[in-house]
Parts: sequence; structure tokens; C-alpha cells
Amino acid sequence: MLCHCNARITSLSLLACLLALAGSAAACAQATVSQQQVPSAPQPQDPIASAVTMFPHPENSRYWLSGQANIILQGRLPFHSPYQGTNSFRNSAEYKTSLLGTAYTALRPTRSIRYNTDLILNIESAGGRGLSEALGLAGFTNLDVVRNPNLGSAPYLARYEIHQVFGLTSKTVSQEPNFFALAPSVPARRIEFRIGKMTLPDFFDVNDVGSDSHLQFMNWTVDNNGAWDYAADTRGYTVGGMAEYDDRNWSLRYGIFAMPTVANGIDMDWAFSRAHGQNGEFELRRGFISQHRGTQRILFYANRAHMGTYREAVQDFLSGYDTAHFGVTVPTITLHEHFGALKYGLGYNTEQDVTANLRLFGRFGWNEGQHESFAYTEDDQTVEAGGDYAGTRWHRPLDKVGLAVVSNAIKRDHQNYLKYGGLGFLLGDGKLNYGREDIVESYYTWHAWRGLFYAVDVQHIADPGYNRDRGPAWVGSVRAHVDF
Repeated sequence: MLCHCNARITSLSLLACLLALAGSAAACAQATVSQQQVPSAPQPQDPIASAVTMFPHPENSRYWLSGQANIILQGRLPFHSPYQGTNSFRNSAEYKTSLLGTAYTALRPTRSIRYNTDLILNIESAGGRGLSEALGLAGFTNLDVVRNPNLGSAPYLARYEIHQVFGLTSKTVSQEPNFFALAPSVPARRIEFRIGKMTLPDFFDVNDVGSDSHLQFMNWTVDNNGAWDYAADTRGYTVGGMAEYDDRNWSLRYGIFAMPTVANGIDMDWAFSRAHGQNGEFELRRGFISQHRGTQRILFYANRAHMGTYREAVQDFLSGYDTAHFGVTVPTITLHEHFGALKYGLGYNTEQDVTANLRLFGRFGWNEGQHESFAYTEDDQTVEAGGDYAGTRWHRPLDKVGLAVVSNAIKRDHQNYLKYGGLGFLLGDGKLNYGREDIVESYYTWHAWRGLFYAVDVQHIADPGYNRDRGPAWVGSVRAHVDF
């Protein structure tokens, strides 16, 4: 880790320290500029050429070493709630802090472009907690939060991958080197393979406007397709492999990955014959506005795992069978799990440049909703739209203001399960007066200096946990992010 945190330090102290660091860094930069006697009317900052990391990466290097730290302080105002259950989003005032740090390393053994290889290794630490222990919302308010705080903040191996490129032509196109691909250019037509430990949103359902919780939105169902129950452990990672074909204007990717043994579990089921997640995506890099960049993506997934069905759990509870045989007083889906159960769904993802500063994006997601939500969140249908605007007009080209609206829903069987008091791995108010969970999120990200960014964020959640009897809830956030 490049950032060490003492467990006894309070969240406010951490933010104060980072603010102090920013002040010192900015003061040093100002002093340096003064010593160099730069004219009082500097040229406008070029957002492409501006340094957005503390230390620039060497060009055409065969290795990569970088890191990031992300601190989010969130607070919730009290809201109307005539009742709440085991997995409710609590209605009392509360604030919590999350801390996420990652060290990125990669090695490129050769300088070949047509047959490039990257060896990738990341170490991560996730500390702090989420509001209500990250329970009670399908669209939870902080993507950095680990859904099981008992895992602790000890560093762990987040990613280890082998990335192999096979060029199908000698013609090349340039790319910005990063910790997933170090080469400065790639064949215009190529096949890429990745195998190892990874998180699927690194490569599927990516959206330049709404995928980065460190510089953009923070909500789970804004940064990712909420209805995409992608294979992952509690921390969001899995092991498997994927292949991708890339052409100039389109790409096709497919991967198969391990599923957890239980819903929201940290342990994976390594018997791929009975448990696995298959994911496929077609990407077309063409927009709806002539001469403006745009991209369309169509995603599908099919998960097999030891999953239960909501309808079976409700029927056996209402008939009295589960109470007589297991002594339960509410529907319990874990009593109705079957090996090889199939959960499937699809999604659509779009982004579109409108002007040099304005970008729009949207998503739609759907899954069959009969089998239990297993790995990501309890969401069977999602629709979202939003955009961001760069601050070039007020001479802050690396600043961004963003706004997004997302509406989440669950199917009838899922509704009935919660209505009769059932618990999912995230939701469970004890009863349910169903309504769509509608969320509006807005942020402003301020580029302070080099790789240091601050942000303020506000989220409004109507019918939290799909319950019309509760809410609306307001959540405010302050974020500090640094890239090394």
C-alpha cells in the first residue's frame, strides 16, 4: 500500500490530514511558479496535457507502478419510517467513512506490439464502513464499501492477470498506456486474452461518464448496471478468463468466471461444471450525433450457482411446510437452493459526446428475477440517464459536474418474498409496500493539484429498499481522491 491508515485515527482527522497535504502541495506549487516568474496571465490549462497523477509515468516503459487512495465521508439525515427490519436502511442520522487504497503494478516482458504480454498484480485495502452497514438499498450510496465489514481492512490480492495480445494485422493504433495494458499502441485488429483474478466491471459495461466511483458518481446502480448480477465475491472480484476481438469500430468480448458458494459470499465455488458466470458484450463505437464520439454496448449474462427461487420460498412458507419442518417464521430462500440454478439477464449501455464539454450516458438492465439476487445487488430491472459537464468555461477543464437519475425495480416474486418478511443479502424491512426505488445523484469534482481531487455529492432516494412506507432519504458525501 502507498497509503497507511491508523485504525485509531478518526475519519475527520483523515480528511483533515489530506486537506492539509493538499494545502502544502498547492503552496509548494505556487512558490515554484513564483520563483520562476511566470507571467500573471498564464495560458489556459490543457486537460489532455495536464498532469492528473502526483508523479508522471515514464513513456514507453516496460513496467507500471502507481497507486490511489479514496476516502468518502457520507452522512444521512433522519427520514420518515413507521417501521424497519433487520436489513433496513436506518432512518436515524448517521455518518460513516470508507477508505480504499490500491497499489497497481504491471510488467511488460517484451517490447513486441503485435504479440504484447502484460503481467498484472494489484494489492488493495478496503476499510471503514457504509451507512447502515451497506444494507437496505438496492442502489447503495457508496461503491467503495465492502458489503461484509467483518472482513476487516487487511491488505489483500485484488487482481492478478496475464494479458496476451495477438495482432491480426501490422497496422497499429495508439492507446494511452495504463495498468491493464502497457503498450503505447496496439494492432488495429487483434484478439486479447485475460486470465486470472479480476473484477468484471473493469472490462464489461464500462462507461466513460458513469463508471468511476473515484472521480464521478458513487451509487452502485449508477456506476454499474444494477440488474447485472455479475460473478463476484463480497469484495467484487472473481477468477476466470475472457477473450476479446477488437476491430477499428467494434469489439466483441466473452468470459467465464467463478461464482460464490453463497449469496454475497467471500468463498468461490471452483466446480465450474455446476457453478459459473458467463458474460458476453458487443461494443459499437459509433454515436447518434455526426462528428461526435459515441458508443453503444449490449451485454448478456447467465449465472449458474447454488441459488434459491423466491416463489418456492414463499409458497412453502405460506403452506406451513417450512415452519413445520424448519421452524422458520418468515420465507427463507436459503432453504430452497438448488445446484445449477440458472439466472440470466441483459443490458444496454450508451454514451454520447454532445459538445466539447457535455457528455450524456444511459443504461437499461433486466434479469429474470425468479432466482435470488446472488452477487451484486437486489435489482431485477434498472433504467438510468445522466451526464457530466467539464469546467472549461470557468477555466477549470479538469473539474466535472454530473447529474444522474436511476429507477430500480424487482419482480412480483421478489416483492412477495420481502412483503412476507423474507431477507435477502441486502434488503428486508420486515414487510413491504412496493414502489420503485428512484435515485437522483449529483456531484461536483474539483481538481486541486496534480493527482489530488475533491468532490461533494448529494443523493436523493425515494422508496428506499422499494418501500413506499419509508423515506425519502437524503445522503450527502465528501470525497478526497489522490492518484500517485
